[in-house]
Amino acid sequence: MAQPMTSRHLFQCVSAGSSHVGRIREQNQDAYLDRSDLGLWVVADGMGGHDYGAYASKLIISALETMSPPSGAPDFLLEVRSRLLDVNRRLVAEASAHGPNVTIASTVVALLIYREHYACVWAGDSRLYLLRDDSFEQISRDHSEVQELVDNGILSAEDAARHPASNIVTRATGAVEDLDLEVRQDRLRAGDRFLLCSDGVTRILSDEEIREMVEGHSIEGTVRSLIDAALERGAPDNVTAVLVHCRHAPTVQT
Repeated sequence: MAQPMTSRHLFQCVSAGSSHVGRIREQNQDAYLDRSDLGLWVVADGMGGHDYGAYASKLIISALETMSPPSGAPDFLLEVRSRLLDVNRRLVAEASAHGPNVTIASTVVALLIYREHYACVWAGDSRLYLLRDDSFEQISRDHSEVQELVDNGILSAEDAARHPASNIVTRATGAVEDLDLEVRQDRLRAGDRFLLCSDGVTRILSDEEIREMVEGHSIEGTVRSLIDAALERGAPDNVTAVLVHCRHAPTVQT
């Protein structure tokens, strides 16, 4: 388990994460970051043949793991966005150097917590969920062809997971020159539990199954249960989960 945030935060957050290659893939192209000391957690799911996907996801993590403690929430969000856009430019340039049909890209979802606020930054279909009291909500919104069909009323949410194009994303770091990172921000509450995960989890487990695991286990136990459940069902893709639990800090230094 990662160490909790320091007392400069109004909330104390503890977290745990794990990643598994799955039952079918030979290489794990997922990567994750757990920086509880900063209030930053990230899941990235690489795309592209050969070693390209693993390289892209690891480059995202490497770019974010060296961040210094933020001086404020706006600067924190600005720095994360800036580093992701820098990675995007680098991946686009490297893919172009390899040839016209090469993609070196990765989905990304990041959770940022500073004092009483949180922000979600994402591109692609790796997700952030929030369990708050009796509500379990998907904070991120999939950037995918299937989600667009759902938004346009062409496809039901129930049919979306089984759609043959469910793995086709419309945004990813490295996929386009001008990356449009989506952001959602809100206030934090004591007791909030956030789950970041790759689609290796969400394409195997339903939201209701995920909710039951997030509600009923310890932080480490939830992560183990999610990974184990995906593996028991064949885990055709890499599987990654990071769980963050927030509570009031015992002291706050200003």
